[in-house]
Amino acid sequence: MSDELNLTPWTGPWAADDPDAVFKAEVADYNRLDPLHTLRGLSEHTGIPVGGLARYVLARFATTGSGGLLELGPAMVERLRAPVRRAEEAGTDEARLAAYRELAGMLSWLAVPLDQPDVYPG
Repeated sequence: MSDELNLTPWTGPWAADDPDAVFKAEVADYNRLDPLHTLRGLSEHTGIPVGGLARYVLARFATTGSGGLLELGPAMVERLRAPVRRAEEAGTDEARLAAYRELAGMLSWLAVPLDQPDVYPG
């Protein structure tokens, strides 16, 4: 397998009902930028080759989701996904609002140690 990568800008198109439309819009927005400008400057400053920096950035981004899963744990991820699934199955604004409130409650509960420095000094 080749490590060669072509950084071809992509700005679409995608269908309005595409389930990945939000992600694709974000990809298109970021594709307006030239990441090599930043990587070249960082390379000059650190002495790390542009390819090594690009590999680092890609690997770090690509593993972020896995790191989050490890921190939360699969059971908690499923608990957080459940209200969204129920709301999308119902397909109503009321169900989505209820899911938002349920998720807000769960996140508030998860954040308690962060909000109490004496409990969680980190």
